[in-house]
Amino acid sequence: MGETILSVNDLKVFFHARKLTVKAVNGVSYRLYRGQTLGLVGESGCGKTVSALAILRLLETPPAEYRGGEILFDGKDLFMLTEKQLRGIRGESISMIFQEPMTSLNPVLSIGFQIGEVLAVHRDLSPGEIKDKTVELLRMVGIPDPVKRAGEYPYQLSGGMRQRVMIALALSCNPKVLIADEPTTALDVTIQAQILELMVDLQNQLGTSILMITHDMGVIAETAHRVAVMYAGKIVEEGDVGVIFNNPRHPYTQRLLQAIPRIDQSCLERLKEIPGMVPDLCFLPPGCSFFNRCPDRKDHCRHHEPELEIVENEHVVRCWSA
Repeated sequence: MGETILSVNDLKVFFHARKLTVKAVNGVSYRLYRGQTLGLVGESGCGKTVSALAILRLLETPPAEYRGGEILFDGKDLFMLTEKQLRGIRGESISMIFQEPMTSLNPVLSIGFQIGEVLAVHRDLSPGEIKDKTVELLRMVGIPDPVKRAGEYPYQLSGGMRQRVMIALALSCNPKVLIADEPTTALDVTIQAQILELMVDLQNQLGTSILMITHDMGVIAETAHRVAVMYAGKIVEEGDVGVIFNNPRHPYTQRLLQAIPRIDQSCLERLKEIPGMVPDLCFLPPGCSFFNRCPDRKDHCRHHEPELEIVENEHVVRCWSA
């Protein structure tokens, strides 16, 4: 699979509120390989974004608590770094595209100023060089008339343009790892396709490794090399994108794929939904957390939690029936 650039091992992130403990991320492990894209998928609330924010320690403590695990980036455990050392990595070696660009961009600062601020922190450039680099970045992500756009504010741009600005911000220092948290949320399908094509092109040019977080399996099929499926704070299946789509072994992964609308499907045919709800992360049941929603459940699953097991080369599943 190539060289591992980011390794998350047994990560646990809990939240404490009103004497309750929410086990948002409960023993998650995955690897991101250099120059490749790992897709992290699952329903809303399964822990995808929390696990990504934990990589850069962006969760406020309290209420969050980093309960255990390690995050190795280029061989260094990010949990062992001081805040000053971590600031040198954020935005330069590891960047993040946040979920909603309108709330992530500062509404009272121009686009050019916000990109230039990142360059000023991480690069030894003169004001003129920062301005030129900002325009170059806006041009690279396909924004027309970048000189003019650099002086505009977020409210003056469309949703697709703001998302391109977020990508320019994230790529301003040529990071080794790019975390993309729902980068196509709330965009129409045409703009979504353009954004995904842009990210793939930039990855090919810069060799950036991408952690793609989404609940859209179609996005994963277009962009990812490997897929990790999360449910109730844990990885339940991981493997090459072709293996996951053609031979999913976990019942949850199978139901996610069955819920995708198909072009050859009759408009009168009902989509297959996953019955039931994700369990309360404050009161996780014993045994398999997917038990109450699983059509293949057995009594053994109710009382005994399965571990991730290798079913074939680089394909792991957390299921007694796999």
